[in-house]
Amino acid sequence: MSNIVAIVGRPNVGKSTFFNRLIQRREAIVDAVSGVTRDRHYGKSDWNGKEFSLIDTGGYVKGSDDVFEAEIDKQVVLAIEEADAIIFMVDVETGVTGMDEDVARLLRKVTKPVFLVVNKVDNGKRAEDAVEFYSLGLGEYFTVASINGSGTGDLLDALVEALPEQEEEEEQEALPRFAVVGRPNAGKSSFINALIGEERYIVTDVAGTTRDSIDTRYNRFGFEFNLVDTAGIRRKSKVKEDLEFYSVMRSVRAIEHSDVCIIVLDATRGFDGQVQNIFWLAERNRKGIVILVNKWDLVEKETNSAKEFERQIRREMEPFTDVPIVFISVLNKQRIFKAIETAVEVYKNRSKKIKTSVLNEVMLPIIESYPPPAYKAKFVKIKFITQLPTSQPQFAFFCNLPQYVKDSYKRFLENKLREHFDFNGVPVSVYMRKK
Repeated sequence: MSNIVAIVGRPNVGKSTFFNRLIQRREAIVDAVSGVTRDRHYGKSDWNGKEFSLIDTGGYVKGSDDVFEAEIDKQVVLAIEEADAIIFMVDVETGVTGMDEDVARLLRKVTKPVFLVVNKVDNGKRAEDAVEFYSLGLGEYFTVASINGSGTGDLLDALVEALPEQEEEEEQEALPRFAVVGRPNAGKSSFINALIGEERYIVTDVAGTTRDSIDTRYNRFGFEFNLVDTAGIRRKSKVKEDLEFYSVMRSVRAIEHSDVCIIVLDATRGFDGQVQNIFWLAERNRKGIVILVNKWDLVEKETNSAKEFERQIRREMEPFTDVPIVFISVLNKQRIFKAIETAVEVYKNRSKKIKTSVLNEVMLPIIESYPPPAYKAKFVKIKFITQLPTSQPQFAFFCNLPQYVKDSYKRFLENKLREHFDFNGVPVSVYMRKK
């Protein structure tokens, strides 16, 4: 479970450069999966062994500067409500602007840790100029130069120091958690109400452990789990529904605290950018994923249209296409239990442990028939495979020259694992280790 840190500030102060610098250090190592950094505005970072999620609010504002004035206030209000700490970035080149003062006015009332960061300070003269930012009334500030990283160490030391300790969740954590996510109005609430209203299987209502989301304990198919509803959260009056940032913030929390993400999408809108953001968010957090295409009853059907629709979604999901897609209509209560059954299967796939002997028996002959391509006349020999003891499927392939194994070959190995052991709906990680 990690804390959320939001970066706020007006356009062009260098938020994205700073954001990229912070997540690179980690993402380059952990997320060595091609195509994962599609969504540039959310990432994970860690410092001194403390992990946190980083959100660059700037990436969610479309439109010109004047539109931005109104939007930035909403963003800051949201960041204040949702994040555990806030980095407020300003630019030493332009000095204090009216917009900076607006943001500072909102941030002065906040009880959460706020870090005022003056960017583009790369020489002594600019360090002197930074003094004027005291006028924002936010106390001490940090000077950094995002472009070369100077000053970021001190800022991060102070940041992780100030992040609230994550209290371990009690025994209730033992129950699997299924988060229902998606963009506003896709039918998330109705889906949950249909499941719950219809059946009296509910054990208890647990007040939301993830801040505001509602957890419902649910028992079906002899399987008990918590259903996390991100849709039942009271709408903040200040926030307009369509704010992409809003649903992403909400989803980040729900996804990070879940085992399986049930992504509900509206068939009339398709697998659009925002749904894709949520999908990649779940994939990057290595969660189980089920996609529900809701309102299928409203779509004009041609021959094979479900197949065609599914093909389109899978094209957008590449390279991770081994995900169940269920067509439902919440309104007509069509296939909603099939959806839950599928989520349970995905959960079981994610918790699957494969015996080392079986793994080697199946995979070594395949590797022998299709060895990794030679690199600089050197041959890679894979000797032994084992599953790592993690909460999701990760496999270590021990070999003589791990650095020469290309991503395409790792994908080949992943596909073979999927073929033989059924990891439908679950991201699988393949690591090459030195024997």
